[in-house]
Amino acid sequence: MLLTSCSTIEPVSDRNSALTQGNVQMNLEVGKTSKSTVLEKFGAPNITTRDGSGREVWTYQRAGQVSQVNSGYGVLFYANSAGFENTSRMITLIIKFDENDIISDFRSRSSNF
Repeated sequence: MLLTSCSTIEPVSDRNSALTQGNVQMNLEVGKTSKSTVLEKFGAPNITTRDGSGREVWTYQRAGQVSQVNSGYGVLFYANSAGFENTSRMITLIIKFDENDIISDFRSRSSNF
């Protein structure tokens, strides 16, 4: 089987793959989303801290590898290393909770390198 371009993202787990900009926007809502819902959707955070007001802040950082065949000719299950390009993707999500464990604010950022 010949192909002109192919890419794959290799997440570490299902929850890692759920942490995308689209899923963040679809699943998190200030004033409505609870801490338990965040855990259900994205798993445990990488870092938990408290802000100056004593409210809990969760930080998620996830990375993934993207492999892409750049050659005009390649075999799906075999290609030489000259035909592949590897890049990394990183997403960071910071969520602040109020005293009732509901999201009071969140910010996310993604980068490719």
